[in-house]
Amino acid sequence: MLIDNFYEVVSLETANTNQHTALVRLNTSHEVFKGHFPNNPVMPGICMIQIIKELSEEILKYELFMEQVLNVKFMTLINPEKCNELTFSLQIDEVDGAVKVKSAIDFEGAVALKMSSTYKKK
Repeated sequence: MLIDNFYEVVSLETANTNQHTALVRLNTSHEVFKGHFPNNPVMPGICMIQIIKELSEEILKYELFMEQVLNVKFMTLINPEKCNELTFSLQIDEVDGAVKVKSAIDFEGAVALKMSSTYKKK
């Protein structure tokens, strides 16, 4: 897991074999938010990317190693004090030994991140 007690998976649903949705609740009192940034907490982008990897591992039931991020767009800041529940949408496809993940994070109708990434089994 990313960092002890940073987030919890509230629900994880599979719509079909490769479409998944997870509701994640952030721990608003976590130390990460005290340093990033004092008096104006913002969820670090690397934490978003790591949660996507961890959710993908949970779905696939094996560990992954990130090989490539083809496209990542940070579109809206996430302030955990204003909204601590995030929806992660994942499309996971296994192609020629690679795991390709198209993902998005949204909250309250706003898209915070869109990303396409490629992993391999660890």
